[in-house]
Amino acid sequence: MEVVKESGDVKIFKKRSGRFCIKRQGKWVNGADKVKLLVDAGLVKAPVPKKEDPPPAEEPAAAEEAPAE
Repeated sequence: MEVVKESGDVKIFKKRSGRFCIKRQGKWVNGADKVKLLVDAGLVKAPVPKKEDPPPAEEPAAAEEAPAE
C-alpha cells in the first residue's frame, strides 16, 4: 500500500487493487465516513442513488366497456 494523502490524523492509502483505505487515529475507517473523506479529498465521486421507476398504470379491463346491443 502506498500513502496517497496524509493530513493531521488521517492517512489515505491506495491498495495494489486500486481501492482506497483510510486510517484515522490508528483505526481503520469504513462506511459513510470513508466515502465522505474520499470525496472531500477528491479521490472518488460521490455515489448517486438510483431512482426507482413507478409501476406502470394498469389499463381498464375490457369488461368495463359499454355493453353491446
